[in-house]
Amino acid sequence: MRFALILAVLCSLAGVAHAAPASEPHKAYLTLIIDDLGQNLTRDRRVLALPGPVTTAVMPDTPHAAEFAREAHKAGKIVILHMPMDPATGPFAWHPELPIEELGKRLDAAFKAVPYTAGINNHMGSRMTAQPVAMAWLMAELQRRNKFFVDSRTSAQTVAAAEAQKIGLAHVSRDVFLDDERTEAAITTQLQTAIKLAHKQGSAVMIGHPYPQTLAVLERELPKLKAQGVDWIDIKLMISVRGNQAMAGHGKNGIYR
Repeated sequence: MRFALILAVLCSLAGVAHAAPASEPHKAYLTLIIDDLGQNLTRDRRVLALPGPVTTAVMPDTPHAAEFAREAHKAGKIVILHMPMDPATGPFAWHPELPIEELGKRLDAAFKAVPYTAGINNHMGSRMTAQPVAMAWLMAELQRRNKFFVDSRTSAQTVAAAEAQKIGLAHVSRDVFLDDERTEAAITTQLQTAIKLAHKQGSAVMIGHPYPQTLAVLERELPKLKAQGVDWIDIKLMISVRGNQAMAGHGKNGIYR
């Protein structure tokens, strides 16, 4: 009887050892960038209180750019430069008719205005991000500075991410704008669109703004992501997850259109 029991235990252990491992659940990752920061400290500090790794995109030509960037860094948030590009205006803005030397001066001044930056994304820029020569220069310059790039994709004609991909610069592209329509109902719908997309393609990059309606929705809905099978990750991890590949909405077979 004792021998039979030992034999049964050994057979059971052998069965466990040879059992097929459980397949890992499909991962769905989400990352969030809030643009246009640096204009209003009271409003912008509400962004820092969001319950997760929000990326703070700070505009260089705002009254509180440096102060807010320091606060965001101290709070453990990733800071990026929200670089004005045509049709944006102002002393830092890039325009297609400017020579590369002037573009470089404006970029340098913008980085000095916003400390602790890990990368940049474009503010507006539908005309500028369609310029291959300027975008190729920018990506090489960001690589030299050890910064990453986020293509906000304000235009279907953008070549920015494509130029980043060509030289292997760390980058991602935006999938969903949350608040083109500033109502809580519309923003909630856009957030659900992003969640569905994350489940479909494995990840989604969202961009929003510090509007009261956007922040109200995010404060209410972001704590529910885990229950919906979504991991909220920071932008650097998202870059790693995507491995510089274009999503289906940005290109084909991982290559940007």
